[in-house]
Amino acid sequence: MTPSPVFEHTDARLGTFTLRTLDPAADAGLLHGWVTHPKASYWMMQGADEAEVAAEYRRIHEHPHHDAFIGLHEGRSAFLAERYDPSRVELEGLYPARPGDVGMHFLCAPTDAPVHGFTLAVITVVMEFCFADPHVRRVVVEPDVRNAAVHALNAAVGFEIVERIAKPEKDAYLSVCTRERFEAARAALAARAVQGVTR
Repeated sequence: MTPSPVFEHTDARLGTFTLRTLDPAADAGLLHGWVTHPKASYWMMQGADEAEVAAEYRRIHEHPHHDAFIGLHEGRSAFLAERYDPSRVELEGLYPARPGDVGMHFLCAPTDAPVHGFTLAVITVVMEFCFADPHVRRVVVEPDVRNAAVHALNAAVGFEIVERIAKPEKDAYLSVCTRERFEAARAALAARAVQGVTR
């Protein structure tokens, strides 16, 4: 039985996106194909087999401060999203945490038919999901310093790079997006979309 959606967002151009809770056992095969794909190199699971992927997402599923979700686009599985407490997961002891901070990761599924603007729509959906919790004031992320594509996406939705930090597995840019910065970026993106349609 497919889990019920926990969040839904409609993009004016691309349609409906939903998030459902990830099932570590049932979704292991799907996830394995995503996280071991060459385009997912920054996910750092390239050599994992399906059992290892299932074990990792079972660990996340059972963690009190970390959640994982399958994202769907128009009803089809299309991306992976994670939400976590950055003061306890990923960034514990590495930054000055504040009440209302939440961390996130996202990964789009590999495709042979990329859709223009899809990845930006996905990160926007994940940010909308994070800020749907009224207690969340900031989203905090720690992308690899070499991941230029995600830095550009982060900037587009309102993130600011705070500093370069050394994590055990990578050098990362600690980046923060307040609720206000996200709302301003979202309004700017919507205005550009309207201009694109009316030209």
